[in-house]
Amino acid sequence: MSPLCRWRGWGAHFVAAVVAIDCPSAVAVAAAQARRTRAMREALGRAGEDEGEKKQAATLEAWLGELEADATTLVVGEHGVEYNSGWVLIRREHARVTPKMDTKLLLCFCMLLFTCNARKVQKPILAELLRALGGVKASASLLGVPLGHNSSFLQGPAFAPPRIREAIWCGSTNSSTEEGKELNDPRVLTDVGDVPIQEIRDCGVEDDRLMHVISESVKAVMEEEPLRPLVLGGDHSISYPVVRAVSEKLGGPVDILHLDAHPDIYDCFEGNNYSHASSFARIMEGGYARRLLQVGLRSITKEGRDQGKRFGVEQYEMRTFSKDQEKLENLKLGEGVKGVYVSVDVDCLDPAFAPGVSHIEPGGLSFRDVLNILQNLQGDVVAADVVEFNPQRDTVDGMTAMVAAKLVRELTAKISK
Repeated sequence: MSPLCRWRGWGAHFVAAVVAIDCPSAVAVAAAQARRTRAMREALGRAGEDEGEKKQAATLEAWLGELEADATTLVVGEHGVEYNSGWVLIRREHARVTPKMDTKLLLCFCMLLFTCNARKVQKPILAELLRALGGVKASASLLGVPLGHNSSFLQGPAFAPPRIREAIWCGSTNSSTEEGKELNDPRVLTDVGDVPIQEIRDCGVEDDRLMHVISESVKAVMEEEPLRPLVLGGDHSISYPVVRAVSEKLGGPVDILHLDAHPDIYDCFEGNNYSHASSFARIMEGGYARRLLQVGLRSITKEGRDQGKRFGVEQYEMRTFSKDQEKLENLKLGEGVKGVYVSVDVDCLDPAFAPGVSHIEPGGLSFRDVLNILQNLQGDVVAADVVEFNPQRDTVDGMTAMVAAKLVRELTAKISK
């Protein structure tokens, strides 16, 4: 296995070493991340014999030298540092840059996307490469958002993205979707890593700014045609900044298909505007969705129904699923708007199929019910998320991780074309 596989996720780490964030704890964070930068240098020295690999290593070595030579000279203002593993977004209007440290240098480095998994290591994949291959209109691109602190009960979903990735590439199954698309093909699936949520929060960044970071990370992916974000949560609060980014980037609202045991449309649950139980209230208030269809509901309060009526939400409860099933398995969405966004909360499934969730709610959808709805959906899926898988409540053999991975596989098939 090539040492290049170790580069995954280092984009965020070395950036923290060269950026002084506007909060006191940044110094300690930068010191810790600098140690990881040294490890990166060691990996660069062990690049393989492949000419392309050696060229990339030489390029990264030169850029890394520039970055280390001018550490802590970038002072970021209003929006802090917006970054994730594989991508860095530092807008020039929010930063003061010395002559030796050009913002473009940072952006160039972080456009090198590395994808690795337990079975193979892919070469650095750029959107330019996909365009050069031709015949690619859309490619799903995984973006992890390991956020769990907005959960009202358990925060285990913060640990989900790496578990989902591990399950996607598990040797117990193959890399094909049900309709025959190969996930090993970068024209079908790429991976840009995780937004380093905990590192950002450790620097004292509050939720207003954190949501901005998530939105900007999603936009950074969308700027690279033909990539389309397939986001791995995380609790359901992440759907708000992701949908906001998709709508703003595309220039208008989308239609949303939301599969969940709960409507997540409280005005402000337990005093938290960004609660995972309030994400779709924020989406509808912002005008980011024209239609919102909520399917699989079986834990809904009077406020949930009232809010649904307020925003014109189409709510389909499990108690009437047998009557609604044919309609839900033949949905046509996205006409007249910018496309379709799909949000799948793993607890939409009956716990017999997915026990590893924070809020266990019996009487849910079967896995085939969900696949029938997704696979038969007519519309241009421009982005999606899979959220609320809680590895801390999963079975010992990782049953729910495999379920979440299968959802990601089939959403990938729906997005890529």
